[in-house]
Amino acid sequence: QVQLVESGGGLVQPGGSLRLSCAASGFTLDNYQIGWFRQAPGKEREGVSCIRSSDSSTHYADSVKGRFTISRDSAKNTVYLQMNSLKPEDTAVYYCAGGKYYSPTTCQIPAYWNYWGKGTLVTVSS
Repeated sequence: QVQLVESGGGLVQPGGSLRLSCAASGFTLDNYQIGWFRQAPGKEREGVSCIRSSDSSTHYADSVKGRFTISRDSAKNTVYLQMNSLKPEDTAVYYCAGGKYYSPTTCQIPAYWNYWGKGTLVTVSS
């Protein structure tokens, strides 16, 4: 059974950091493109970052570029999202997703992704 489980969310002050983890079971992350998405209250789910399976190329939304870093640990079958310099507008439920296609377009569109975790809440507030 394919399963993605996010962890690492929590409450952090503006300017702080968090590292989210996405652990996979039932399939090998290296064989899929992996993306991070987020959904704030009352807003649509949006792409944050994704990483390509073949060469670990990465893509970031403009809103997080330079602050967030996506990475992969094949031995642990886990993908991470390091989030630095957090802002209140980063507050959202963060989801990881697995899919077949990688491009700057698919990284932004949830419909292209086949497998989803249940999400982890990130709250940035003083």
